Amino acid sequence: MAITASMVKELRDSTGAGMMDAKKALTETDGDMEAAVDWLRTKGLAKAAKKSGRTAAEGLVAVAVEGGKGIAVEVNSETDFVGKNADFQQMVSKIAAVALTVDDTEALKAADLDGKTVEQTVTDAVAVIGENMSVRRMEALEGASVVNYVHNAAAPGMGNIGVLVALSAENEAFGRQVAMHIAATNPAALDEASLDQSVVEKEKQVQMDIARESGKPEQVIEKMIVGRMKKYMAEVTLLNQQFVVNPDVTVAEAAKEAGVEITGYVRLEKGEGIEVEKEDFAAEVAKIGK
Repeated sequence: MAITASMVKELRDSTGAGMMDAKKALTETDGDMEAAVDWLRTKGLAKAAKKSGRTAAEGLVAVAVEGGKGIAVEVNSETDFVGKNADFQQMVSKIAAVALTVDDTEALKAADLDGKTVEQTVTDAVAVIGENMSVRRMEALEGASVVNYVHNAAAPGMGNIGVLVALSAENEAFGRQVAMHIAATNPAALDEASLDQSVVEKEKQVQMDIARESGKPEQVIEKMIVGRMKKYMAEVTLLNQQFVVNPDVTVAEAAKEAGVEITGYVRLEKGEGIEVEKEDFAAEVAKIGK
């Protein structure tokens, strides 16, 4: 496969690797971007593997809780100006209220909102506000107690990041602390059992490849991997992370001290995983002039 300059740039942007290292990684992996990131990590050349993708879309994430059910909804727009628009915020608030009555995104789009479907309501708003908008996704969470938190709030109950935390018993103060922790650390899963096992195996293989670069015997490498995977779990699973409020304990230990169990969580970040193609300023001006 031909390795293009744009591919090299994309890999450099996502890993912080040098140009020649990025090109070699793509050559070695026949242009497979994900495999090239792993190759760079194995060689110790990736400064930062940005797995989550660049956040480019705008809009708001709204959260709402009723009884033992909480929801988080992402409604996207083209610019951040719309996120500050009072009419847009009012619409998002109403959509969040409707979301409490449904189970998934498609049901939400088809649900009634003031005599129209949510999807038609958004379509009508596009004509008024003048920007493309969409209900991108929603997540629901149930538990004995559900606590919500919004980071970088633009209005009550909505902002850049929405978090829900389910607890085994009422403890709103602790639940809010955990929600703030989740907003900051963005864990991959609640615990080891909740992690995608293919992701775990892939990480283990990468760590083994890195260890083998040291030339140590296989018996030594196996012991090294046990420690490295334990550290990996402590970084990516919520219950094993050091609690940001008190780094001397894990989140699980903090929950035990608070007399509750954390049974689940949801974290939605505005525009997460969406990439928007950007033109340089001269190209944008030229396009406007045509």
